[in-house]
Amino acid sequence: MKLQKDSIKKKFQIIVLLVIGFAVFDINAIALEDSISSSNLLSYSTSNFNLSLDQSSQTAIVLSPASDHEFNYTTGEWTDVRHGDGYYQLGDITFRIREQGQHEWRGYSTAAKRNPVEMLENRGAGVLSAANLSNTLPEDVPLTITRYWEEIDGGLLLRFELKNITTESIEIGALGIPMIFNNILNNKHLDEVHSENVFFDPYIGMDAGYLQVVRLSGEGPVLLVLPYEKTPFEAYRPLLDDPMPRGITFEGFHEWMVHSKAYAENEWKEAKQWNEPTSRVLAPGESYTVGLKFVLASDVQSIEETLIKNHRPVAVGFPGYVLPQDVHASLFLKYDKAIQSIKVEPEGALAVHKAETTPNGWSKFNVEGVKWGRARLSVSFDDGTLQTINYKVIKPESKVVEDNGRFLTTEQWFDDENDPFGRAPSVITYDYENKEQVVQDGRAWVAGLSDEGGAGSWLNAIMKQLVQPDPEEVAKMEDFVNRTMWGGIQYSSGEHKYGVRKSLFYYEPDSMPEGTYSDKINYNTWAAWSKEASESVGRSYNYPHVTAAHWVMYRLARNYMGLVTQRSWEWYLENAYHTAIAMVEQAPYYARFGQMEGTIFILVLEDLKREGWSDQAQKLEKVMRKRAEHWASLNYPFGSEMPWDSTGQEEVYMWSKYFGFDEKASITLNAILAYMPTVPHWGYNGCARRYWDFLFAGKLSRVERQIHHYGSALNAIPVLHAYKEDPDNLYLLRVGYGGLMGALSNITKEGFAPCAFHSFPSTLNIDGISGDYGPGFLGYSVNTTSFLTKHVEFGWIAMGGNIVAEDEWITMELTTAARSRVFIAPVGIELSLNAGRFKSVSFNPETNEIKAVLDAENNFTPVAFMEVKSNNVAGETTWNVLKFTKNDRGLYEIPLKRKARTIRIVQTN
Repeated sequence: MKLQKDSIKKKFQIIVLLVIGFAVFDINAIALEDSISSSNLLSYSTSNFNLSLDQSSQTAIVLSPASDHEFNYTTGEWTDVRHGDGYYQLGDITFRIREQGQHEWRGYSTAAKRNPVEMLENRGAGVLSAANLSNTLPEDVPLTITRYWEEIDGGLLLRFELKNITTESIEIGALGIPMIFNNILNNKHLDEVHSENVFFDPYIGMDAGYLQVVRLSGEGPVLLVLPYEKTPFEAYRPLLDDPMPRGITFEGFHEWMVHSKAYAENEWKEAKQWNEPTSRVLAPGESYTVGLKFVLASDVQSIEETLIKNHRPVAVGFPGYVLPQDVHASLFLKYDKAIQSIKVEPEGALAVHKAETTPNGWSKFNVEGVKWGRARLSVSFDDGTLQTINYKVIKPESKVVEDNGRFLTTEQWFDDENDPFGRAPSVITYDYENKEQVVQDGRAWVAGLSDEGGAGSWLNAIMKQLVQPDPEEVAKMEDFVNRTMWGGIQYSSGEHKYGVRKSLFYYEPDSMPEGTYSDKINYNTWAAWSKEASESVGRSYNYPHVTAAHWVMYRLARNYMGLVTQRSWEWYLENAYHTAIAMVEQAPYYARFGQMEGTIFILVLEDLKREGWSDQAQKLEKVMRKRAEHWASLNYPFGSEMPWDSTGQEEVYMWSKYFGFDEKASITLNAILAYMPTVPHWGYNGCARRYWDFLFAGKLSRVERQIHHYGSALNAIPVLHAYKEDPDNLYLLRVGYGGLMGALSNITKEGFAPCAFHSFPSTLNIDGISGDYGPGFLGYSVNTTSFLTKHVEFGWIAMGGNIVAEDEWITMELTTAARSRVFIAPVGIELSLNAGRFKSVSFNPETNEIKAVLDAENNFTPVAFMEVKSNNVAGETTWNVLKFTKNDRGLYEIPLKRKARTIRIVQTN
C-alpha cells in the first residue's frame, strides 16, 4: 500500500509521523550542500579510492572510486545535517562490555558524544591516518581504541585496535562497525538518486560475510566491504538511535556486528539469530584487532569473481537457499584452504554429502532439506575461517501451494451475509497470531478487500487456482468474483463501470449502527477512510488485482472442462480487458507509473490476440504503448505514489521489451539488479528491496527491510525474462529464481502466507497478518518455471526439478507446484501448458530432441494445451510437436490418457 496525497512533502511527513511520532522534519529545509571546506578535511588517495576524513572526528566524509571522483559512497552531502552528537559516520565503532563475572553490560559509541580525536603521528607503513578515540568516549571506558585508515593492495582498510588497560579481564559482548553509505533519497528526483545514491545488502555469513554497496542505477563499480583477518559478519544491527528520521526516502543505517551476545541476551532474546551470538574476553593488557577492507568490483555480476581474487570463501547454491524437501540441491564452495568440517544446525535439518570437485577447484556438495524451517550450514576451513549459509527448508512446492489454498478458502473465508460493508463472500485479511480474521482495522484498506493490503488474500487465493486448480476452491472464488468483486469492489454499472474502489470497508460511525466499530482500534488517522474516500476509483494500483481475477477465471473456463460454471470464458476475458482500459481512463494520474503486477496486462493482450479479438487488442495495445513511450522518454521511470519505488520496474521492463524499447529495458534490468542481490542466504537471495510496507500492510508496523515481500517475486518476472533471452547468464537465473522462491519461503506449515518476514534481529520472524502478500504470489504463479541448463563449471543444473542422466538423455523430473512450464536453456526453448501438467522433460544435447511426459487426464483436464516458444539461441529454427497440430489459438491440443503419455518436440529447419 502507498499513500495517496497531493505532495511528496506531505507523504514524507506522514511517514515520519507514523514512524517516530512527530512531523516536524521538513525535507525542504535541508541544505544538501557540503559545508565542510577543504581546509577541514584530511584527504588521501590509493590506486582505487579517494578518501577524505573530517579533521575533528577522522570519520569518512568522502569515499570515492578513483575512476569517478565525483561520486561519493558516503553521506558527505548531508554533512550540514548529519554532524554532531548521535549521528553515525563511517569510521565509528560501538561496543558493549562488562568486567568478567559481572552481569550488566555497559554500552558505548564513538558517535554518542563528539569530541576531537587525538591524531597519532607514528603511523607505520601504509597507514594513511591513525587516531586514539579516547577523547570521544566516556572516561570510564576500560579500553583504549585506536583507529587506522590504511592502504592495502590498492584498496582501503578501516582497522580498530582495542586494548584492555585494566587489571581485570573484560568481556566484549557486542562490537559493531556502522555501515554509513548514502541511501538517503530525501528531496531528490529519480535521476539524482539513481546517479548519486546507493543501496547496500549484507551477506551475514561470519568470516565469509560481506556487504555490497551498489548505485541505484546498477552501474559499477560496486563497493565491497570485506572482513579483515578475523572480523566475522555475525549480525546486522539497525542503528535506530541515529537522529536522522527514517521513512519512505530513508531506510536507515545498519552496522556490521562482529560480536552480538550482549544484544542476544537482551533486546534480541526472543529471536533466533542467523548466527550463533559470540563475545570476546580480553585479558589485562591484551589487544584485539578487527577491521574491514574496501575493494571494488566492476559490476554486480563480478562480485563473486572479486571475492575469489581477494581470497574470500564463495558459495553458490542451486536452486538457491529456499529448499523444498523433494529437491536434490547442490552447493559449490571455493576457497584457498581445505574444508575441515561441515556442521548442520539444527542437527539433521539438512542432509549434506560430498560430491566431486570441479575442474577449477569448486567443491560440490549434494544438499537435501529434511526438517521444515530455518537451517544453518557451518563450513570450517583449515585456517580457522568459518562460513555460514542459511537455508529455509519448506515442504514440496505442490504441498506448500495446496496448504496455502486450503488455508485461504477455509480459515480466511469470510461468509458473513449480514456484513454491512458487503464483503461476503470473500477471502479476507487474517491475523495469524490471534488466529482470527481482520474485519476491522484503522487502515481501512486492510479490512476492505482492496489495495494490496486488503486485496492480498483474495488475490493469493485466485492466483493459486492458476497454479493448482481445485474444484471446490474454484467454486468459492467464482462466488467471490461474481458476488463481491463484480458490483462491489468493482463497479458493474454507472459512470464508474469497471472502476475499482479503494476499499469496501470505511469508517463513518454516524451513518452506521452503534457497535459497528471497535473502540479498541484507533480510527483517528488519515487511514480510516470515509465512505466517500473508500469509493474513489482513482488509485490505479488496485486495477491489476481485479484484472488478474477476471483473467484467471477466463483461463480456467477456457482451458478446463466444467471447472467454471457461472459465467462464460468470453465474459471474463471481456471484463479483464475493460478493467485494464478503465485503469488508464479512470485512474490516469497513477497509471503514468509502472504498476505492480502490470505484467497481467500483457497476458490479457496476448490472449485477446489468440482469441482473434483484434479490436480490443488494438485498443489495449495503443493505450499501453502510450504509457511505454512516456517511460522511454524518462531516464529512470521508477516512481509511484512514492518518490522512489521498486514496484513499477516489472511493468516498465515488460512493456519496454514488448514494444522494442530495449535500451529502457536494459536500464530497468540494471536498476533491479541494484536492489535484488544473490547471496548465500535464503532471506536476502533474490530479495528485492522493500522497507516501508509493514506500515501499510503489516501488523508490526515499522520502517524495516522486508524479507521476501511481494517485490521479490514481481521483480523476478523481468529478471527471468532477461535470462530466457540470455541463457548463458547464470547470474540472472540465480537472482530471478531466488526471488521466485521467495514467494513461498514465508508460508507456514498450516498454509498461512504473511506479508513478509521481519529482518530486524530483535524479531527475525514472519509478520502477524497476511496483508499484501498476494501480489507476490501473482508473481510466482505467472512466472513459475522449471529450468534446465548446463554451465561450463557446474555442469547440468535444474531449477524447479531433479536431474536424472540416462545414456544420451538428460531428464528433469519437475518439482514445481504447477509443473506447467519448462525452459531448456541450451536450445532456448520454452514449453508451457495452459492445461495439463508435465511429469518430466528429457533433452538430448546431441540431437536437440525433447521428450515430455504428461500427467494422466482428470475429471476437468481431458486435453492439454501447449505453447512452444523459442528465443532462437540455437539459430533460426522451428519447433514442432510430432503428431499434434495447433488450434486456432496457436496452442497444441494434446488429448490426455488414463495413463501418462509421452510427446516429442523436434527442430525443423
